[in-house]
Amino acid sequence: MVSFLIFLGVFLFMECVTWLTHKYIMHGLMWYFHADHHQPKYEHTFERNDIFFLIFATPSIVLFYFGVQDGMNYLFFIALGITTYGFCYFMIHDVLIHQRFKWFKNTKNKYLVGLRKAHKVHHKHLRKEHGECFGMLFVPFKYYKI
Repeated sequence: MVSFLIFLGVFLFMECVTWLTHKYIMHGLMWYFHADHHQPKYEHTFERNDIFFLIFATPSIVLFYFGVQDGMNYLFFIALGITTYGFCYFMIHDVLIHQRFKWFKNTKNKYLVGLRKAHKVHHKHLRKEHGECFGMLFVPFKYYKI
């Protein structure tokens, strides 16, 4: 039970980490890497923005490594929470919203449509200033209205 609570707590906490990182790091100090993500699309498989995948994956890999050294300790479940959030982020951001993979093109689910709307509002700003909707899995309820 404690392991599940650690996993769930970390998963939920990652939305806060994502919001803060997106607003203050990606739209701040590391804008150079994130800027191409806010520009009209061109035909390339990868963006500079994809570097953030490696940045976020590294702590999970390290925590998994140390979390299995003496059996599965709490570090393993922290890593599992981070990794599961990362997978959900990938499915929502890269697959559903940006259609980098054409898997869920015509969803009518209010929650998923709301996520798309909020992210579209975020992308209406092509520069790092004046951004809004920095979260990924939890966005303001006003975007869920169809």
